[in-house]
Parts: sequence; structure tokens; C-alpha cells
Amino acid sequence: MKYFFLVIFTGLQLFASLDDITSFEADFTQSITDEKNKTLVYNGKITALKPQNAKWSYTKPVKKDVYINDFEVTIVEPEIEQVIVRTLESNFDFFKMISNAKKIAENKYLAHYKDSKFTIIKNGSLIESISYLDEFENRVQINFKNQKQNQHVNKAIFTPSFPLEFDIIRD
Repeated sequence: MKYFFLVIFTGLQLFASLDDITSFEADFTQSITDEKNKTLVYNGKITALKPQNAKWSYTKPVKKDVYINDFEVTIVEPEIEQVIVRTLESNFDFFKMISNAKKIAENKYLAHYKDSKFTIIKNGSLIESISYLDEFENRVQINFKNQKQNQHVNKAIFTPSFPLEFDIIRD
């Protein structure tokens, strides 16, 4: 379930104009705040390409790459020399979800998937932030900067890359 939300993030990146976005790149800051108001902050870069390809490259506080392709997520953690490969839900239809998102205020949209609500803030045609409650009731906020959309993206970047000596765990 934890990695399910990575797919949501990836898809929401493409929400910027609902119909016309084919790729999205941005730097991001992701803040996760628990019920005790303790906040963890992550930084990195995302590259996403329709229909369901994404690479989240985390740079702080730890280096980690998360690859999403079709119905699989691969997490490469160089600091512990480990790769985790997980299958995602096969019935998730991201584009149907965003096409049903409702405008609730100027530049503010609400999207639903299962029991979760995602608030998307736009600045012009670009996504500025996404926020939601995760499965542990943590408040998650992702802010974007240096956004680019509909740029050519080499699909090869979505192929997981890691040294052969890393441990591979399949879930």
C-alpha cells in the first residue's frame, strides 16, 4: 500500500492540463507530518511520461531512486545496497481518476481514489503542489518547482539501473 501512493504521485504530475500533458519533470520537496506534528522532509526530482512511467530520484536526506513502470515499482537504495521490486494494483486507472477531478476553487482541484482525497494546486497550467492523508493518517505535501511539461523524455531513464551485487527483494 505504501508504494501505491507513489503511483498516485506519478499520475497526479500529469494532471496539469488533464488532456494534453504527455510528460512532466520537476524538482520536488515532499513533507510528511505525523499525528505528533513531527515532519520528515525529502528532496529530489521527478520525471514522468504517459501512460505510467516515472522516476523519482530522491537526493536528501538519503539517495534513492524509485522507478514506476506499468504495474511494477522498483526501489533502488544505494546506501544499503538493496533493490525492492513490488507489483502494484492492476486495476488502478489513474487517468480516469484525474479526468473526474473537480475544481473546488480557483486553481484548486480535488481528486478521489478509493478512500483517499488528493488536493491539487495549480499555478497557471503547472502543478504547484499535491497534498493528501496517507494510509497512516500522515499529512503529505509535495511542492514542485522548475516544472517542465510535454518535453521529450528518453524512455530508457525508466529502466531500473543498479549494480549486480545489490540484494534484490521481490514482494
